[in-house]
Amino acid sequence: MELIQHFHFLRPAWLLALPLLWGLSLWLARRHSKDGGWAQVIDAELLPILRLDRVGKRGRTPWLWLALAWTLAVLALAGPSWQQAPSIAYRGNSAWILVLDLSPSMLATDLSPNRVTRARYALDDILNAAQDARVGLVAFSDESFTVTPMTDDVATIRTLLPTLNPDIMPSAGDNLAPALEQAGKLAEQGGGKNVQVVVLTDGFADPAASFGAIKKLKSQGVTVNVVGIGTRSGAPLSRAGGGFAQNPQGQVNLARLDVEQLQQLAATGGGRYVDLVQLPMLISDLQANADRTGHAKSESDIRVAHWLDGGVWLLPLLLLIAAFLGRRGWL
Repeated sequence: MELIQHFHFLRPAWLLALPLLWGLSLWLARRHSKDGGWAQVIDAELLPILRLDRVGKRGRTPWLWLALAWTLAVLALAGPSWQQAPSIAYRGNSAWILVLDLSPSMLATDLSPNRVTRARYALDDILNAAQDARVGLVAFSDESFTVTPMTDDVATIRTLLPTLNPDIMPSAGDNLAPALEQAGKLAEQGGGKNVQVVVLTDGFADPAASFGAIKKLKSQGVTVNVVGIGTRSGAPLSRAGGGFAQNPQGQVNLARLDVEQLQQLAATGGGRYVDLVQLPMLISDLQANADRTGHAKSESDIRVAHWLDGGVWLLPLLLLIAAFLGRRGWL
């Protein structure tokens, strides 16, 4: 019963060839069942006299054996399997830590529909390119929070993206330094040798602390890249009670993207600054860096089971039938 439950084909598409081959065998058998092709060029009354070699002998028909040989060949190609074998699992050394800005300014609408939504789209593109890299996610406003620790389960991170919004943060603020410190802790816990931090932000309010934190990360061998979310012209900030936020002079506050500050942040971290249009270039750099330095290592406590291909056991029988079909006088 266990064998029946586990039996399956690794490449079942090959089974589609069976009806065609069986039809071909039937057609060949009917075509050669009596007089073969000679009946088309020799008179029907003269043909039995000319076929002296068949007088008193029972004709041998190889078509059933040919159909059986074709069936065995297709079954072998389809890969029948009913057993599993464990093997050592390997994973890359690359680690990507994503840092998402969830400050109130991320609700600005200079990018449609707003900045935080476009940042989530960017995160989804980065996750699609992660492949075997381990990924962690940190969100920050006034404080920083680890959304997911380092993991290779990218699908789980992707399911959490729609819930990431400034409204879920317990307090408003725009402090990047705590998030960078949290990223450093994840880098130490993840154990990867090639750690890339990607910060998605429209700016930060603690430049002195942030530049100090990023220098510490660089000294640990961590590269920090920055993705600017927003535009230089900016957009008004909405107030909780309605309308737009104003400064003491009664002017509307605009959330502008300070590109120069973000470029300096990326340069300090040894990484690259891009906007959303240039994001594919950053993703290509991350992948190229992982291919260049991310040598795989084995996981001693993880085993991956793979199905064994049992089609090899059909080959001796197939060769035996082919040997009989190759005898003189069969075809």
